[in-house]
Amino acid sequence: MAIQLTTYYQSKDIPPLPGENTFHSTELFKIYEATPGYTPMLIVARKDKKVKGKILAATRTQKKLFPPAIIKRCVIYDQGDFFCNSQNEQESLFGFMLEHLTKEALRNAFIIEFRNLSHAKFGYRFFRQNGYFPMNWLRVRNSLSKNKSIEKDFSPSRRRQIRKGIKNGAIAREAQSNEEIKTFAEVLKKNYSSKIRKHFPNQTFFRNMKKVFTKDKSKIFIVTYKDKIIGGSACIYSKESAFLWFSGGLRKSYRTMFPGVLAVWIALKDAKQRGYKYLEFMDVGLAFRPHGYRDFVLRFGGRQSSTRRWFRFRWKWLNKAFIKLYI
Repeated sequence: MAIQLTTYYQSKDIPPLPGENTFHSTELFKIYEATPGYTPMLIVARKDKKVKGKILAATRTQKKLFPPAIIKRCVIYDQGDFFCNSQNEQESLFGFMLEHLTKEALRNAFIIEFRNLSHAKFGYRFFRQNGYFPMNWLRVRNSLSKNKSIEKDFSPSRRRQIRKGIKNGAIAREAQSNEEIKTFAEVLKKNYSSKIRKHFPNQTFFRNMKKVFTKDKSKIFIVTYKDKIIGGSACIYSKESAFLWFSGGLRKSYRTMFPGVLAVWIALKDAKQRGYKYLEFMDVGLAFRPHGYRDFVLRFGGRQSSTRRWFRFRWKWLNKAFIKLYI
């Protein structure tokens, strides 16, 4: 029997599905669905009524100040969740699903982007066949060894800053209430410069991270000083890894508290305590361009490695120009 594809646009239509990849879960679909500015799409492949793979994509509205524009970007984290016996079978199924996803996404989105791929070479042939072009990207992740403390790999200045921040009265802990999560989102939104990431979701996204996810698949940490939230971080957990999705702090107003440093430290500390093997920092920038956030997180002892992001523009002439430029 041939592979059958079903595309879901509303969570109420999605039946129970297998899988451990949080980036392609029904739970994350529901979070996107409830967040203003996001439109999710879940593609499920079945053979003989058995689920063989699924890919979750989310189209988000992005406003640009210069040049003034509103762009719809379809983003996919990792390559998908597949239930096949071999790598070749997975890639063939991915190619079949990618063709369908590309047609569906480009109806509304101006650009499609695959990011944070588990394997940089996965699906290369099928990306190219569907008109995508790659850009070299960097990833930074910390190995959370059971045999040593996380601070051992930190730079001396990082260890000093953590001690100073705690001594000066800063407290790093998990957020407990919706009010704390709301304030956390407000603090990070005001201080999220383009040096870290241009897009920052509506606070509904963070409230639903705590509400919708089960089995501790996400956590939000806050840094407080005299009961005021001055920083924090948001993590998502998938398989053996923790992913630090957003982090930041009021470093200018509370310089001696080092809120941004403590926000990362508490995320690393918690991930190690819970038995995760790695913590990966999401979106650390292009390989050929200096990136302040990447320089910041590397002082926590993580390893830098090369990966790819794949892009596809709706405009064929623009897509061809980028293909000539990067391939």
